[in-house]
Amino acid sequence: MEKLIFSLTMLRSRKALIQKHGKEFWSSFKKSSKEKLKAILPLTPKIGKSIFSSNYKFGPAYIAWYKTFIEMGLKQQQAWENIWLMNEKVVRIMPKFLLNFLGKAYINSFRKKAPKHIKRQMQNKLHLYDWHITYREISDNTFELDITECGLKKLAHAFDADGLLPGICRMDYMLSNLMGNGFERTKTLGDGDDCCNCGYHIKGSCEWSPEKGFVERR
Repeated sequence: MEKLIFSLTMLRSRKALIQKHGKEFWSSFKKSSKEKLKAILPLTPKIGKSIFSSNYKFGPAYIAWYKTFIEMGLKQQQAWENIWLMNEKVVRIMPKFLLNFLGKAYINSFRKKAPKHIKRQMQNKLHLYDWHITYREISDNTFELDITECGLKKLAHAFDADGLLPGICRMDYMLSNLMGNGFERTKTLGDGDDCCNCGYHIKGSCEWSPEKGFVERR
């Protein structure tokens, strides 16, 4: 799955990155990030069954792309913006009605699985790289999830890619925007806060607008 995520995203991003940086840049980026992924995958721990397993599978590709962008001379913000662009390109493969359906299904899956995840967490049965959370049911439409340990943060640190965060944290806004869910957050572990205090609304709306920055909303 990790290789499929990488390959499909690269295919979808090719034209946009060439337009932005040129063919020579793209060729070097493709070669280097592919080599990095090949080195990263065998060293990536398997966290097993988790409500965050799909999130975790994107980690190796994010790390390979980020480290390559930085090595090629881009600033941290530029690397983040390129990864945002790449994710948007691959997500937009799906038509809006399907994105909305999947968005609701994805959010609902958290509601159903969160209690079992917390039970395993309390029993110390989670993998070292899994997420630690607290969960609060607010209404039929809304719940809150505080993340106190993040698997992607741990994985990035293991591969000397701490600078990947909080850039990838911001994509929660983009995905919520594209999938038609409501989302808000004022703290993230990636920003050095004590948790990621996420609020989810199954029916709602979420502004992406990275040009406005991420001060009050993180």
